[in-house]
Amino acid sequence: MEISEIVKVAVDALEDVKGKDIIELDTRDLTSLFQHLIVCTGDSNRQVKALANNVSVKLKEAGVEIIGSEGEEFGEWVLVDAGDVVVHVMLPAVRDYYDIEALWGGEKPSFVPAGAKPWKVL
Repeated sequence: MEISEIVKVAVDALEDVKGKDIIELDTRDLTSLFQHLIVCTGDSNRQVKALANNVSVKLKEAGVEIIGSEGEEFGEWVLVDAGDVVVHVMLPAVRDYYDIEALWGGEKPSFVPAGAKPWKVL
C-alpha cells in the first residue's frame, strides 16, 4: 500500500470519529524514522481513545501493520505507530503544551474558544 493511501485511511478514520484540527505533515526530508506525521485533537479522554482505536482498526483492515501504540490508558495523548505513518491524537491542552507541529515544521492550530481569553502554558 502506498504511503498516500495509508495517510488517507488514517485521516478518514479520524474524521469518522469527529477528530478536530487534523494536520498531516510530510517528514521525509526531516527524518528517516517515518515519512508522515498526523496530529489530531479529541475533545475528551474517551474521544482521544476512540479516535486512536479507529485509526488502528481501519489501518489493520487495510492491511497495514501497526507497530505499536502508547497512551491508551489515560487518553490524554495516544500515539499510533504504523511504521512510515505516525498518528498523534491529543487533548487540546496537551497538544497546545507540547506543540509537536512546530517541531516538525507545521502550523499550530488555535484553541481559543469564541469569546475566551487566549492562554499560554509557561
